[in-house]
Amino acid sequence: MVGAMVSTVASGRLWSPAAHAYEVTLSPTNPRLGDTISVVISSASTAGTAPVVSVNGTNYPSFQVSGNRYRALIPTSPLDTPGQLTLNVSGSDVSRHLTVNLAGRSFATQRIWLPSGSSDLGTDHEFDRVDKFKRIVTPKRYWKGALARPSQGYVSTEFGVRRYYNGVFAKDYYHRGVDYAAATGSPVVSPAAGYVRLVGRVVDGFELHGNTIGIDHGQGVLSIMIHLSRIDVAEGDFVTAGQRIGGVGSTGASTGPHLHWGLYLHGVAVDPVPWRFKGVE
Repeated sequence: MVGAMVSTVASGRLWSPAAHAYEVTLSPTNPRLGDTISVVISSASTAGTAPVVSVNGTNYPSFQVSGNRYRALIPTSPLDTPGQLTLNVSGSDVSRHLTVNLAGRSFATQRIWLPSGSSDLGTDHEFDRVDKFKRIVTPKRYWKGALARPSQGYVSTEFGVRRYYNGVFAKDYYHRGVDYAAATGSPVVSPAAGYVRLVGRVVDGFELHGNTIGIDHGQGVLSIMIHLSRIDVAEGDFVTAGQRIGGVGSTGASTGPHLHWGLYLHGVAVDPVPWRFKGVE
């Protein structure tokens, strides 16, 4: 039977004196809405079974870092409720529980007025392909260290902005990325190494996202670049950090030339800023 024990948390570390216990380190130790929580797990057992981390009933895989050390990445978003998160780390020999406080965070609010009919943009083909891309979780990690800035344009819209559309608050909406305003055709580069898993074009029905590139950085970490003026890669290509992949544009639902970069983790758009400046290890 899998044992269960609630252990204490000190300096971000979960510990227990029980035999074959997991030692768990969290980073950041005081996460806010939109942060990625890194869960590093060390086991006394050398059985080699990757633990699973469950957070409020949702399971997230862990991947081997070295020896008997594993890491799981947990997404949070502006739609989450601030407060206590319950994490359960379970494997073949033992189960451990801990809690961490998810702090609130203030996000800017915008009021957008759309012309009649513009809210219906998007095709089933487009949504199906984007949704399928966001579900990709490959076991190998391709990113390394802090992510590169994908455009040299200025930040025109930050992550997490909430919006009113035509006077009505969009309850389930938040800006799922960072916008960089720049001249049409300005270079767009890959923020990290990975495989191109999605290429979508306006001519193929991408009427909302516009010309789109999706990159799989491994272990559930994905970048999506939208509104591009051109695409310089093909599906299946392997790209490196800083490699030019396309150009800034205003295709799809866009009011001017800019790059929208969304960073997704296990299907949830997380704040790219900590990944850019500190990296997530």
